[in-house]
Amino acid sequence: MGREAVVSTTVERAFEALYTDDDTALDTAASLLAADKAADAELARRGEEFVRQAWQRGWQPADVLRLARRDLEDHHVRLLAALIAAQTATYATLPPRWAAQLAESAGPDARVWRADRFSYATAVLELYRLLVRLPSLEPVGPVPGDSPLPPPTAGEPRMLTRVRALLAKAEATGYPEEAEALTAKAQELMARHSLDEAALASRTETGEAPGAIRIGVEPPYEQAKAILLDAVATANHCRAVWNEPYGFSTVVGFEADLDPVELLYTSLLVQGTAAMTRAEAEQRAGGRKRTKSFRQSFLLAYANRLGARLATTSRRVAAETPTLLPALASREVAVTSRTDEMFPETRTTRVRAMWDEAGWAHGTTAANAAGLGRGRPELPDTP
Repeated sequence: MGREAVVSTTVERAFEALYTDDDTALDTAASLLAADKAADAELARRGEEFVRQAWQRGWQPADVLRLARRDLEDHHVRLLAALIAAQTATYATLPPRWAAQLAESAGPDARVWRADRFSYATAVLELYRLLVRLPSLEPVGPVPGDSPLPPPTAGEPRMLTRVRALLAKAEATGYPEEAEALTAKAQELMARHSLDEAALASRTETGEAPGAIRIGVEPPYEQAKAILLDAVATANHCRAVWNEPYGFSTVVGFEADLDPVELLYTSLLVQGTAAMTRAEAEQRAGGRKRTKSFRQSFLLAYANRLGARLATTSRRVAAETPTLLPALASREVAVTSRTDEMFPETRTTRVRAMWDEAGWAHGTTAANAAGLGRGRPELPDTP
């Protein structure tokens, strides 16, 4: 038997451990690989193949890295980042939005991790065991190697640049009134841009169809965060479907709305977390110990109240140009239909949270201060 065949046999024998939960089998497999340096190249090649198969199953770099950070350890994430970088380097062009995800994976996590051969082989096998068990996901865009890929865009739309700058200032300021005005302006820009896109589509009949992106919904308090993302998406003519087991929501909508939804959600989450921290400090100063139930109730109230305010702002902006309402309604029907096609078996999840009256009151106040329209519309509180 030639050396190449021996190496292949060693790797195949070791990979039998990937399909079991037996730690003893994993140790035996790691010993086989550690004893055979000639297997290293084949081991790396197979890892890149596992990554390629993940793309074919609908996963993207950010999705796989998020799962590895949750279920494995830092050195596994570094190994994964290196594999992703090596595998994607084989393509001349990559799908839109992948550049930002790859830039994230090329950060500190991509530093090469080294240990003794047995520990290294064990870590590689643990990572590969996660990769081979990835299920298929609803695709949210083309994968590397698809032909043809959408043409790359030169920079981002001017509106998105303005929204990004406004929200960055809102997060940085220490003055609630200024943050309110900045966030309100960002939402106004988003709403009007969406209307402009609907008008353009109705005139030119471009045939554009809704797309989708995935946005991470990280613990803790992921249910409240998913509710907040759903509120932002719905108010901006998109739909969000939460995948709790894998820690993300899929947002379905027209291209012009998807990135702004992610920007606004991220900014409101940053602002809400900061407000929650301030509220906790005030409560501690008053002698009351804060608890997990306070934080859960705060974020749920924050998401609930913002959902109502976002919807009000969206309706107000749309009403200013009533002739565009049919075009906007047509796009929303298309988004709903696309969502139903992608997720035919969605179900409603009950909110699971411990109740804290003070947390709810502070969360509602923080949502009121977020400022998403002209002035502060008085909406009935939801208990």
